Amino acid sequence: MFSRRTALLAAAPAFLGAQPRRRYRTATVGTGWWGMNITREAIRSGDCEMVALCDVDEKQIAAGAAEVEKLTSDRPKRYKDFREMIAKEKPEICIVATPDHWHPLVAIEAVKNGAHVYVEKPVSHTILEGRAMVTAARAGNRVVQVGTHRRVSPHNISGMEFLRSGRVGKIAMVRAFVHNAAGPGTKTPDSEPPAGLDWDMWCGPAPMRPFNASLHPKGFRYHLDYANGVIGDWGIHWFDQILWWNEEKWPRRVYSTASRHIKQDSLNAPDTQIATFEFESFTATWEHRQYGGNNAEKAPLGCYFYGTEGTFHMGWRDGWTFYPADPKKSTVHMDPKLNEPDSQNIRELFADFIHSIRSGRRVACDIELGHRATTMSLLAMMSGRTGRALNWDGMRERVVGDEAANKLLSRAYRAPWKYPKA
Repeated sequence: MFSRRTALLAAAPAFLGAQPRRRYRTATVGTGWWGMNITREAIRSGDCEMVALCDVDEKQIAAGAAEVEKLTSDRPKRYKDFREMIAKEKPEICIVATPDHWHPLVAIEAVKNGAHVYVEKPVSHTILEGRAMVTAARAGNRVVQVGTHRRVSPHNISGMEFLRSGRVGKIAMVRAFVHNAAGPGTKTPDSEPPAGLDWDMWCGPAPMRPFNASLHPKGFRYHLDYANGVIGDWGIHWFDQILWWNEEKWPRRVYSTASRHIKQDSLNAPDTQIATFEFESFTATWEHRQYGGNNAEKAPLGCYFYGTEGTFHMGWRDGWTFYPADPKKSTVHMDPKLNEPDSQNIRELFADFIHSIRSGRRVACDIELGHRATTMSLLAMMSGRTGRALNWDGMRERVVGDEAANKLLSRAYRAPWKYPKA
């Protein structure tokens, strides 16, 4: 059931290892939790020389540098400003694992200076930033891989092959969802930034607001100045699966409602959201809630593909399962193959990244694909903000007949930062 691409990914480290070793000068921008997950796999690949780390938090970068030096003989230089780091170190590979609002500027700067980029998802905070990233990648002829590692997860690949085999029948609806039992939370008072954190640089092009411990290091995902909540954080993974399966490039109409019914913390992203995406040949929905997680629902996240021959669930830690409509037929299941920590497939995605740099072929999750999946999340947020359905012209990347909505395709940057040109 596995494809030739699956075999390539499985064999990639050994295949690459058989070639004369060529280590790429590599730098990581953003040395927190996920940035170090990626950096460990870059080191593990044997293809990267860690020449620099960049972070505005001295505590994070010190821990990151100590780990790199423990794992390797490399002694990466430390920087607070990514521009200085890129100019001085001239990395050939740049890992971008900052908060979401920084992804575009860092990735574009790296590409313009000749680096190939591994950038975390979602690729951007607004749609036209994502388009600017695609434009920069193409103009510089650089490989830009987006960290949607489910594109190379063995069970996701085999699941896509199953869906395309016709065994699910004609699929006319897909339901994507994430639910958890986080609960209301509590308020966190604003405070002075901790010693060693450059809060002004952390905010960067986004609005400057008082430091709040709920924002850094992980909570930024749920504050709309710096990210786009659950649908931006989790939604892109499942929207990418939908776009991968059907290969339609964008929805033609989007409608979403988004609210905060339960949350009482210091963040502001919706705790409840429902969105509908009308494509040419099917309808997709999204729903999330940050409360009410329970044992009544079989899966807490993923995509249900509803077809004339049965229902297919694409999951994460539970792999995938097909439930035939005919009760006489057996359920079909595939377990996942995930790496720790955090049950991911960064290793396989980074191997794909290196192979693409060396071979010149397109990566598994090219920046254009990451941009399209991110756009679905951002269109839902735009619809929620405007309170109306959006008719989307994906070719022109404009909302048809709605200039107020089109103003949300970008946002004003805080000086001196300048919004990138698409």
